[in-house]
Amino acid sequence: MKKQISLLALLCSSAAYAEETPKNIIYMIGDGMGPAYTTAYRYYKDDPATKEIEKTVFDSILTGMAHTYPDDHTVVTDSAASATALSSGHKSYNGAIAVDTNKKPLKTMLEMAKEKGMITALVATSQINHATPASFASHNESRRNYDEIADDYIDNKIAGKLPVDLMLGGGTKYYIRDDRNLVAEFQAAGYQYSDKLSELNNIKQIPAIGLYAPTGMPFALDENPTRLAKMTNKALSLLDNKKNNGFFVMIEGSQIDWCGHANDIACAMAEMDDFAKSIELAKTYIDNNPDTLLVVTADHSTGGLTLGAHGQYKWETEVIKGVKATAGKLTTLLQDASDLQPVWEANTGIDFTPENKIILEQAKKMGEKPLNLAVKDIISKASFTGWTTGGHTAVDVQIFAYGKGANNFVGSMDNTDIAEKLIGYIEKN
Repeated sequence: MKKQISLLALLCSSAAYAEETPKNIIYMIGDGMGPAYTTAYRYYKDDPATKEIEKTVFDSILTGMAHTYPDDHTVVTDSAASATALSSGHKSYNGAIAVDTNKKPLKTMLEMAKEKGMITALVATSQINHATPASFASHNESRRNYDEIADDYIDNKIAGKLPVDLMLGGGTKYYIRDDRNLVAEFQAAGYQYSDKLSELNNIKQIPAIGLYAPTGMPFALDENPTRLAKMTNKALSLLDNKKNNGFFVMIEGSQIDWCGHANDIACAMAEMDDFAKSIELAKTYIDNNPDTLLVVTADHSTGGLTLGAHGQYKWETEVIKGVKATAGKLTTLLQDASDLQPVWEANTGIDFTPENKIILEQAKKMGEKPLNLAVKDIISKASFTGWTTGGHTAVDVQIFAYGKGANNFVGSMDNTDIAEKLIGYIEKN
């Protein structure tokens, strides 16, 4: 009798799992986007004219938390090890690109999707051979082997086919080289090529590759505040083919992490806004295509961001909203200026007080790095933003899910559990 009950439970569970198996999977990774970032974004986007603090897209689909530690006893992961866990369901060492601790290749969910006949895509604001996207379509013992990783996007055949059908991001430095022109090889394989973001809409087909910068794309705050949203919209429109076997796309908000490393809060909030707009587009797609699952998470948190610093119980979002350039761009502008005050006030909205004047002028005399640090320090102090590191931290990160099968991403789990659940869906496709 017990065996019959167990068998019945198993059959019911399998049937339920089959019923909730999505045809399409949208996997979004906010690189470096720990809990402080989504909290900061809520306050950053709040309308001060209303009585309540409005919820963001992140609040509307939050389901759980994930552990991020790598398999090398450091507790603090890098993007490569975490992306390997998120793509394959296996822990590895920091720096590993879809290989295990013995440096043997690990099959990724993108590769499995390709084997199943699904359309595959990678979208990122970094170069598309950077750690996170690389860990879905290539295998290498080191994330720093950029040329070898780029080569894998051609050489790593899946059932005789190229692994990724659509790629949008940066990376011309690695894909058009003196020793090998990978773009020409993609074109010979039938891929449409685009190298201007302004001409993104000219991409009319899959397969296609769009490379819009030598390495990573310019920061959202400095040039194009919605470049990820634009690429997400284009990717989803190209992938929206009801006649195929479904699609798998990984979309990364790559430069949230880069702003965190720089301890640049205005930079980070602009990247968060672009990422949030991209998530909204994915949600809308699912509302029109309910056989699709969206899972959003982070690989780790960066910078040890805190809201409220220097013993003060406040965080000044209006200060952050007034900053119109990244600290890197502002540093260059100040270096080139004979009069610092108009440049400073036009780009930060922060008063050029006698104290700030002395700090910036002295830092400028010392060189680019001291000036950059001074710029960030003034903005952080004015907004009461705190940072504990220029690196990563080991805090748990959030899991967000929406659409068919979203209920399986509730609670506290390992980052490998996220991958295993998605792989389970792909295998049943």
